[in-house]
Amino acid sequence: MNVEIAEGIAFPDTADGERWVAGAVVVDARGHAFAQRRSGTRKVFPHCWDIVGGHVEDGETMLQALAREIREETGWTLSAVVAELYRLDWDPGDGVTRREVDYLVRVDGDLSAPALEADKHTEYMWVDDSTLHLLRDSRDPGDYFITDIVRLGLEAARS
Repeated sequence: MNVEIAEGIAFPDTADGERWVAGAVVVDARGHAFAQRRSGTRKVFPHCWDIVGGHVEDGETMLQALAREIREETGWTLSAVVAELYRLDWDPGDGVTRREVDYLVRVDGDLSAPALEADKHTEYMWVDDSTLHLLRDSRDPGDYFITDIVRLGLEAARS
């Protein structure tokens, strides 16, 4: 895997027995961030907007999981990890804490035509600062960290 890693990024040890989640904020040349809506059949955050990402599988590094999730959820190829944006621990109500790390990334592929996973995501949109509020949909106000993550991605992409 030939992925450019920005200086100062240190990936966590995902073999430590914790439940890790990799998140990717993709920002296009216009400065818009990619978001996709989770399907209604999803156990966690159904019908909600989300960034690309998911659980790190057994034996995977954070970088491998990032690349796999981007490929599976969009058809794009991870080309660079530009910045670490956010770390949080959360529990969707099943008693298992997830340790999430979100990154600003660059990808290769046709950004106008993501290949969404049909059973997992129903639509996508590109947001900027003026449309970021659209990500605050039918979720609990305490779960709005998705807007914080995307806002940090937009800010990091500008700097």
